[in-house]
Amino acid sequence: MSAIVQRGYGTADVWQFAEIARPSLQTDRVVVKVHAAGLDRGTWHLMTGVPYAARLAFGLRTPRNPVPGRDVAGVVVEVGDKVTHFQPGDAVYGIAEGSFAEYASALPDKLSMKPAQLSFEQAAATPISGLTALNGLVDVGRIGAGQNVLITGASGGVGTYAVQIAKAFGATVTGVASAGKLDFVKGLGADDVIDYDREDFADRAHQFDLILDIGGSPSLSRLRRALTPRGTAVIAGGEDGGRVTGIGRQLRAVALSPFTRQRLAMLVAKERGLDRLNELIVRGELVPAVDRAYPLQDAADAMRHLESGRVRGKLVVTA
Repeated sequence: MSAIVQRGYGTADVWQFAEIARPSLQTDRVVVKVHAAGLDRGTWHLMTGVPYAARLAFGLRTPRNPVPGRDVAGVVVEVGDKVTHFQPGDAVYGIAEGSFAEYASALPDKLSMKPAQLSFEQAAATPISGLTALNGLVDVGRIGAGQNVLITGASGGVGTYAVQIAKAFGATVTGVASAGKLDFVKGLGADDVIDYDREDFADRAHQFDLILDIGGSPSLSRLRRALTPRGTAVIAGGEDGGRVTGIGRQLRAVALSPFTRQRLAMLVAKERGLDRLNELIVRGELVPAVDRAYPLQDAADAMRHLESGRVRGKLVVTA
C-alpha cells in the first residue's frame, strides 16, 4: 500500500511517500480503508521528536511506528475476532495508528460511526482536536451556561471546535486570533474577538470565568489577571514549554494552583468520547472547519502549510 514513511526525526523532509506492507489484522482491532486523515500540531511534535520526553514513548532515535498520522476517517474492511460492534463496510472515524496511508489499524473503542452530516474530510479533521476542545472545556474547565469564556488560538484546529462547543454549552465566547482571521472566528459563533497584535486580553475591563489557552503561550500572570477571582484557566497548548518536557508552563500552573483561589489546570486530552462529539454534530452545533485537503503524496507540503501559521481550522490528507 502507499503511505508516508518517517525513518527519523526532523523537518517535513523526513516524510517520504513509499510503498509498504498493509497492516495485518489483530484479534482486538479493525483495519480501515483510509479516505482522509487529519493533520494536527501533535503530528508535528511526533515528526520533529520535540519535546524530547515524547521519544520515551514513541522511539528514542526513530519512531517505533514509521507511518505518521492519527486522525482517521474511512471504511472498515477487516474486523478482528474479538471485535463485536463494527463490521466490514461501516463508515467510521476516530483515532488510528499510522493514518497517513491507504490502510490503518485501530482499536474499536477509539472509533465511532461517521455522522451522516460529515464528509470523510470533515470527519478526519475532528477526533483529536474536537476531543481536546471538549475535554478542556467540559471535563477540566467545567464550563457552565452564562459564563464568559476566552479561547486563545481560536482560529486553529482545537480553537475552532472550542468556540463552537462553548457556544453550545451556553457561554459567551471571546476568541483570540490574528487580524486576518477575526472574521473567520466570528463566523464560528464567537460573540467577540481580540486581535492579539493590537490588544492584550488581560487588559480588558471585564474578566473571564474560564480561559482555554491553546496558543500563544501567555504567562501565568497574564492568565490570572484576565480571570475572575475564582475563575479557571485550562492550559492546553503553547510552544514555550521547553524542548525537554514541553509542559513547563503547565507544570508551573499546577504547582501554583493550590495557593490561589483561581484554578490553574493542565489539560491531558483523552482519546475516547466521540459519542459526545457526535451529539453536538447531529444537532448542528458543531461543524468541522477544513481549510484544505492534500493528496497523500503531498503530506509534507501539508505539514509545511501547517507550520506557516496561515491555516484556518484543520488540514486533511486524502488517501
